[in-house]
Amino acid sequence: MELSAARALASAGEDEAAKMAYLGLLQAQPTHLSALLELSSLAWASGHRSAARTLCAQAVEHHPDAPAGHVRLGDVLAEAGEADGAIAAYRRALAIDDGLAEAHRGLARVLTERGEEAGLHWVRGFTGHATVVRPYRGRGAAVRVLLLVSAHGGNIPVKHWLPDRMFAVTAVYVEYFEGGAPLPPHDVVVNAVGDADCCGAALVRARAIAGRSVAAVINPPARVMGTGRAAMARRLAGLPGVLVPRIQEMSRAALLAATGWEFPLLVRSPGFHTGQHFCRVESQARLPAAVGALPGEMLLAIDYLDARGSDGMARKYRVMFVDGVAYPLHMAVSADWKVHYFTAAMEQQPAYRAEEQAFLQEMPRVLGRHGMAALGEVGRVLGLDYAGMDFGLRGDGALMVFEANATMVVNPPPPGAMWEYRRAPVETVLAAMRGMVGRRAAP
Repeated sequence: MELSAARALASAGEDEAAKMAYLGLLQAQPTHLSALLELSSLAWASGHRSAARTLCAQAVEHHPDAPAGHVRLGDVLAEAGEADGAIAAYRRALAIDDGLAEAHRGLARVLTERGEEAGLHWVRGFTGHATVVRPYRGRGAAVRVLLLVSAHGGNIPVKHWLPDRMFAVTAVYVEYFEGGAPLPPHDVVVNAVGDADCCGAALVRARAIAGRSVAAVINPPARVMGTGRAAMARRLAGLPGVLVPRIQEMSRAALLAATGWEFPLLVRSPGFHTGQHFCRVESQARLPAAVGALPGEMLLAIDYLDARGSDGMARKYRVMFVDGVAYPLHMAVSADWKVHYFTAAMEQQPAYRAEEQAFLQEMPRVLGRHGMAALGEVGRVLGLDYAGMDFGLRGDGALMVFEANATMVVNPPPPGAMWEYRRAPVETVLAAMRGMVGRRAAP
């Protein structure tokens, strides 16, 4: 099988046929570099992460002097959360070719996520490389999306709702896009710069770029600017049926000297998600050590909201707001105060999955009339085309808001019959998001 035939199948969106074509090529030429790396990308996209990693490792083993293999391995390890391995892979690529923009970009992202200095890598990775065209693999005319993203992170995850079989996406890294350069052809603008706490400068740039387009803009940057954690706590305070913590951004020194906070107190570095650089401090005596372990000069102090039920377990609900409609996405139960779905007790406890299923199928009954009204008010105040909210339920039905902004991720559930009840609700959210983009692109 020729490499060109495998690539043609992949470009047409015939992924399974393309995989077989690449495998046929590798049977004849087991060390073919392009086949190994391109099959790795297909395997990763379809959820076969172990296979993708194995293919990358084979590429690096057989072609140690080819930087592309090290970059691809770095990408796989970075997405798997293995920062040390990713950094080593990117650095091996740069040792071979110090000017490789892809390696600088990957290294910049991983170092920044760890709170380390990466300024030179940002510059070398994105200067002159601010526009990235993603291949369209659908049939017929595509909806052309101009995707505004920040090179430094804090973006809305869009890969599941801008599939390459429906949308032709051109991503623009706003910090490095030349102000006088013409905008790429597009039918709609999607602003994916979502974290107002760490992307203030990027949002200003995104606003200027979006302002040059005559197309509809989803999540206009000016609206996203007001959705930082502390700002949203102030905006939501006082809404009926809504309980928000006091959140204050302050320097390390100011936080250590502050009075009037009750313990346990939550402290986090702004701009990080999935529980990164986020801790609960049990007493004033433990505050200096906690502050010293967090990156950044400015920190967020957050009142602790107790989301535990009568069984002692904490519960966190997630709802997505898409084009003015609230959709239930998931509910997680955990013994830990820091509730994340991937570390919760859902897989081990059928009763918790049944509880989540009830929320997904009967959200109005679970939240009650007042809870649904409060949910609607939060969506109205957010004022975004796409956003999400994480919250707990107090005994009296009030919504305890943990987070409400544009950066919420919508991930399909893993394989297996155990998670079948989650598939339709997740797909409903994703379909609503795709439909919104298509409608906004209509002439």
